[in-house]
Amino acid sequence: MPEEDKEGKQFHQDVPAKQDGFFLKGCNSLDWGIKNRLSQIFNPISGKTVMLAVDHGYFQGPTTGLERIDLNILPIAPYADTLMLTRGILRSTVPPSYTKGIVLRASGGPSILKELSNEGLAVDMEEAIRLNVSALAVQVFIGGEFESQSVLNMTRLVNQGMRYGIPTLAVTAVGKDMVRDARYFRLACRMCAELGAHYVKTYYIPKGFDTVTASCPVPIVMAGGKKMPEKDALVMCSKAIQEGAAGVDMGRNIFQSEAPKAMIQAVAKVVHENLPPKQAYEMYLDLK
Repeated sequence: MPEEDKEGKQFHQDVPAKQDGFFLKGCNSLDWGIKNRLSQIFNPISGKTVMLAVDHGYFQGPTTGLERIDLNILPIAPYADTLMLTRGILRSTVPPSYTKGIVLRASGGPSILKELSNEGLAVDMEEAIRLNVSALAVQVFIGGEFESQSVLNMTRLVNQGMRYGIPTLAVTAVGKDMVRDARYFRLACRMCAELGAHYVKTYYIPKGFDTVTASCPVPIVMAGGKKMPEKDALVMCSKAIQEGAAGVDMGRNIFQSEAPKAMIQAVAKVVHENLPPKQAYEMYLDLK
């Protein structure tokens, strides 16, 4: 038996126990494990994230810039807060020594040759646990042909994730016939949050984006979208943050850049340090 210590005396009755709220919007009542995993995605100091999306191949094959993940993505991965990718790429290409957050694509089914909204869940929760992921991502096609199916994919993933402490990212998909305006994104993001998504990925729009973030009770991460000039991408990134986004999930605007390593560092400065886009672009040019 170890030697018995004397009973403690310093209980500091005059100092109330600290009761800090969790740093992410709408997430204070979640379980410890989910909060811990969200902290692997969002920087607890800035409250923001730079996600590097490289999951495009799950429906459109070897996208430009993603022909070789080992050569094009692994060198810039350390500059991201988390990678968003598929289990096939994670197992085949990403070294297990990578210790930052992993957001795993969990939905799939059709290729770009078919109706994209006809997705199902392609990863189960036991697989997510084996891969030690920080979150699971599911596409939600509000207004799409298979809208209800995609919404129920998300709710099933939320239910399973709550059981095991793994958060769900809902990705709002925009089909060819859907209008990209604030009203649509308010609807899509709010639906995802109301039905349990822990955070939402959506597109930036020049008019009314602040109403989208304000009306969504959980964090919103801005999708990078199609490739645009680096200066424009940094401006869009800055506006999204200033208008309430909790970070960005950029893919093509980073890995299709002329200098991906410089671009991701400039994006991180905008997101985490509110660096003005003009200065961020100058930083990009210097690093390039």
